Amino acid sequence: MALLILSPVTQAQTKTTPEQIKFTRQGVKRLVFDREQAVSLATLKPETIIGLAVMHPNQPEPGQTAAVVSTDQNMLIVQSHDETQTAIWLGGFNPFATYIIDLAFATGENFVGFEFTDANRAERMLVYATFKDTLITDVRLKVIRNKEIVADRSIAVNNKEPGLIGHGIILQMLGSGLVMYSQNKGLPKVIAQADYNKQADLRGKQYLNGFHTNLYLGTKNGEIKISRADIALTAGMRLADIRPVTYEDGEPMIDQGRLWYTMSIRGRGLPHALQGVFSMNPSVFDIKFEGIVVFDRNDGILRNEVASHLFFDRKNKMWRGVTTGFSAYANPEKEKKQLLIIESKRDPRFGFSIMNARPFQMVGDMEDPHMLYDARAKKWRMISCTNQNGYKAILSESDEWDRGTNKLPALLHITLPVHRCKELMGSCTPFLAVMKTSYLYIHTLN
Repeated sequence: MALLILSPVTQAQTKTTPEQIKFTRQGVKRLVFDREQAVSLATLKPETIIGLAVMHPNQPEPGQTAAVVSTDQNMLIVQSHDETQTAIWLGGFNPFATYIIDLAFATGENFVGFEFTDANRAERMLVYATFKDTLITDVRLKVIRNKEIVADRSIAVNNKEPGLIGHGIILQMLGSGLVMYSQNKGLPKVIAQADYNKQADLRGKQYLNGFHTNLYLGTKNGEIKISRADIALTAGMRLADIRPVTYEDGEPMIDQGRLWYTMSIRGRGLPHALQGVFSMNPSVFDIKFEGIVVFDRNDGILRNEVASHLFFDRKNKMWRGVTTGFSAYANPEKEKKQLLIIESKRDPRFGFSIMNARPFQMVGDMEDPHMLYDARAKKWRMISCTNQNGYKAILSESDEWDRGTNKLPALLHITLPVHRCKELMGSCTPFLAVMKTSYLYIHTLN
């Protein structure tokens, strides 16, 4: 992720037109499941366990022989001469979290992964990598409902060229899909991916409130040693759609000495992305991941919409904004991509936050909205992108912030070649071109 800093415009420079804006690249950093940046939800650290059976109880698969589970020398150890399948309690469940196992040692035929389950283990989803003498043989996804198997399939990628099981096993849950990585030295490598929402839509609130997460471990005539396991909110592998958190009039928010902004945490595609919130001290380069936001349309499902603009409405003391309904791609037979109005009394910048969301007449292939209130005109104005033979910026206005939007003619219309438009707008991200006193309409030349 490259940080671009726009130098302040002095009074003598106020006639500078948008296409004359110059950017200076000041620093670069990539957050790759960064443990230092993670927001912890649960942790298993063997060196801090007192009473393993109480803190992290284990149970075998029904009908299976129980493995021997113990801690020694800061390791969680699972041993068995027979074929065993063991679930060790780790924490709660979040369908948008990252699940990490630090695998220290393994011998024999084994599998390592996670089980998401209700208290009675009647409804479960299992994701695990199988390996023999550290060589990966498969990655499996199994879904069980009412104790009956409804899905059991391989989700491995590149399985014609099996690799070594990594010291780090990373499962990135993305609402309606997942990606599993193996990591030794260097960047994590994808070993599996899947969509699962048709078998089990884990975005349902009942799963967040009622499911547990277990380490799911199996061994045959072998031993597994784990040095640590975590459930955390993370910034993932890739970021996109940067836009500032503002006040209602478009002024960027600087709070606690930090500049606040949102970026989309990318999965492997759409609808696999999460809305991240970040901050930084504008005088230094100290990017910090603060949390994620998901969206509640009051239908029992929490949605992972992205490319959101958040603002704090000081008059009404509410957090408000607009987001892009990319999660519709998880259920295209029933849902349509559209812009959604979002609102919350609670500050959504920290940890795991839920904002209320609802449609407001902006249906179609639209995205990347940014909204502000023009006090002189007493109008709410929004700039966004729409796909009309390619993405183009449009400007809308309304008397109310959450309804009755009308498309406007361009107040300022500039024709730019594609490379210049991308330089100014960050592809089709429009916020850099939204000023408090002027509005820019971009048309790209093919």
